[in-house]
Amino acid sequence: MASYIVLVNFTDQGIRTVNESPKRYEAFKTLAERLEVQVKSVYWTVGKYDIVTTLEGSDEAVTAALLKLGTLGNVRTQTLRAFSQDEFARILKKVP
Repeated sequence: MASYIVLVNFTDQGIRTVNESPKRYEAFKTLAERLEVQVKSVYWTVGKYDIVTTLEGSDEAVTAALLKLGTLGNVRTQTLRAFSQDEFARILKKVP
């Protein structure tokens, strides 16, 4: 399974209803699980990003989950494909 780090910012709509953020997270987690995406962690943060979460799943499933999340209008996301140390070591073996 592929790993992803997702950096999340509230939209104007999302910040107006920030008190609902934990409830919206639970709804996203349920959706993700239906798509066979595991939510490994979630943190509400202070600084450039409002939430940081880690996901595991196929490229297609994670993309579908994040597209659905985006259609709700409460957040915008930036997604990073993440590699474990072992995965990265295997990649480096292919670098001439």
